Amino acid sequence: MVTEAAVRQALREVMDPELHKSLIDLGMIRQVEIDEERVHITVALTVMGCPMREQITSDVRAAVGAVAGVSEVTVEFVEMTDEEKRRIGLSPKKDQEGAAVDYNKIKHVVAVMSGKGGVGKSLVSGLLAVALRRLGKEVGILDADITGPSIPKMFFGDGARLSPSPLGLVPLSSKTGIKVMSINLLLPDENQAVIWRGPLISSAIRQFWGDTFWGDLDYLIVDLPPGTSDASLTVMQSLPISGVVLVSSPQDLAGMVVRKAADMTKQMHTPLLGLIENMSYFECPDTGKRYDIFGPSHAEEIAMRIDVPLLGRLPVDPRVAVACDAGNIEDLAADAFQPIAAHLLQTVEDDQP
Repeated sequence: MVTEAAVRQALREVMDPELHKSLIDLGMIRQVEIDEERVHITVALTVMGCPMREQITSDVRAAVGAVAGVSEVTVEFVEMTDEEKRRIGLSPKKDQEGAAVDYNKIKHVVAVMSGKGGVGKSLVSGLLAVALRRLGKEVGILDADITGPSIPKMFFGDGARLSPSPLGLVPLSSKTGIKVMSINLLLPDENQAVIWRGPLISSAIRQFWGDTFWGDLDYLIVDLPPGTSDASLTVMQSLPISGVVLVSSPQDLAGMVVRKAADMTKQMHTPLLGLIENMSYFECPDTGKRYDIFGPSHAEEIAMRIDVPLLGRLPVDPRVAVACDAGNIEDLAADAFQPIAAHLLQTVEDDQP
């Protein structure tokens, strides 16, 4: 004789494809009906348009079909009530921690910041993520530049979009396994402008942190927008930042505004991990001679003035632009960046308990 207890025990082995937790533990099994050898299962989904319905159906049928005496298994789907969603943490919490906080384990959060645009902050974020991944780390990138996102273009090329998920926000994985979340992955057209005021931008950043199912990460790299306003303030106040990497370029103007960014981080009591100077020089491929095409470097002077280590100087390299435009940043050798990442990794992990 088939019993409900036996069916529910079998369903404990059926895992949600995204959360990797039992459907029983998540409260997704609404009802079990038994008619002699036939079993009907009602499964409650967070959204009826869940793209994992077929897999859940298949897994439920396989598990329950293996119970002694069962000859037929049917599955019906309904949508969870708001109370059921809140019970398992899939609705925004009143304390704004986010629906995914209890499911994420992120060891280190590193923000990449600059006082002005155009210095290669997003490039440094991308290269840092790639370098850490090559060192065997589990890595994600949170693109906090809501109005000027560029991270998806570097990793996926044109047209990358997130698929609907019953869990809400699930980052897109790159070809080497770097998890990426950006507003451009959610827009119907990547060229669509995001015309939002500060509070909406801050809310989106908090969602990308707390409502995104990042899973287990060694490092989450946060690519901040230029400046020291709402977005940067939100990140430093809402995320457990392990430290900030500052990015500058050789021009005096860039040095002045990066000092403003450094001052902000100190006022927010956020650790400064170091400075990277981008576009520091151009090395002629024919002769190997270096040219300071944006003027002489001020990296050492700036680093001393804001009392941080100089992590490194990156050259102007046309191959980098070509690879990033094609979504192939992970194919770059980026030899100049690997020692920077190794140094940064050691600094962060030595400072953590």
